[in-house]
Amino acid sequence: MTFTKLTKGLAAGALGALMSTAAIAEDITLRFAGVFPIDHQGTKMMEQVAADVAAAGVGLSIDVFPANQLGSGEALFEDVARGNIDLAAAFIYADTDPRLEFLSMPFLVGGWDDMNNIMRNLDSEYNTILQEIVGDYGVQVLAQNPEGFVGIVATKEPTNWNTFDDKGMNIRVWSSNVVKSMVESLGFQATTMAWGDIFPAIQSGIVDGAICCTKTATYSIFAQSDVGSHFIEYNSISELTTFYGSQRSLDKLNDEQKAALQAAMTKASDDFFAYNRENDAVFGEKLVESGYTILSLNDEEQAAMAAHVQENIWPLMAESVGQDVIDRLLAAKAAN
Repeated sequence: MTFTKLTKGLAAGALGALMSTAAIAEDITLRFAGVFPIDHQGTKMMEQVAADVAAAGVGLSIDVFPANQLGSGEALFEDVARGNIDLAAAFIYADTDPRLEFLSMPFLVGGWDDMNNIMRNLDSEYNTILQEIVGDYGVQVLAQNPEGFVGIVATKEPTNWNTFDDKGMNIRVWSSNVVKSMVESLGFQATTMAWGDIFPAIQSGIVDGAICCTKTATYSIFAQSDVGSHFIEYNSISELTTFYGSQRSLDKLNDEQKAALQAAMTKASDDFFAYNRENDAVFGEKLVESGYTILSLNDEEQAAMAAHVQENIWPLMAESVGQDVIDRLLAAKAAN
């Protein structure tokens, strides 16, 4: 073999090894953590994201970890911010930053169209504010998933359930001073409690119920486990699951991988919203068939409750959220 042929052979081999190394380097696997039960539609959407990304053939794959396998919703945000977890599908609690309390602002949205225009539109003022806050922690919002309005799951019918008088009931609230103040202003006693503690707390009688879930989730999680008997439908706060990612992880992706991931997230968000909108009433019927009683305010009672909360609770948010954030949200709502 001549020197020239040897040189060319070595060069070709080195180039092949380099190209092989580059290909391997571009094959990235991301960990996607969620809080939905394994058979929940939300978990199916996470699996759809993984399947769509794999089908894109861009050297990116996603491993899905549902049902709090990598931590509760309260813990996921900090793990994503640190880059310990790449992606999450969960509500973003205000434990890390009190400004995030605005995500629990009651009666900010009035129905499915509001959820779509305000909460799902990533260019809305709502999501602009959210991205400004979470960006400080190295987190990026990829899609929003309002699932309907949360209600109160209860083991009995609250006294004076449709007025502001004492309800004779202690219910669980998530880590939100806004939500705690709201339910107390409606006449409930309130105990702050993590999601994972709800079942044993209700079953042992520590609390009489919880503000936590849509009709869909109440049926899937509580009714099918024979927990609870009543669902009080106040329509004050929308259940919101956010698809978000670690900026550290996202920065490792090339443009094709980023585009494939965003397309998969957006499609899953569209599909999940359509599913929840179409099935809200269906799962209400399933709740009743399972033995639950649904308590719903009439239009006059609903308007009175909204006015009461807006007058008494919104001003309390300024200290934690900032008056500027509230002003931006309300100005955008008025213009919507």
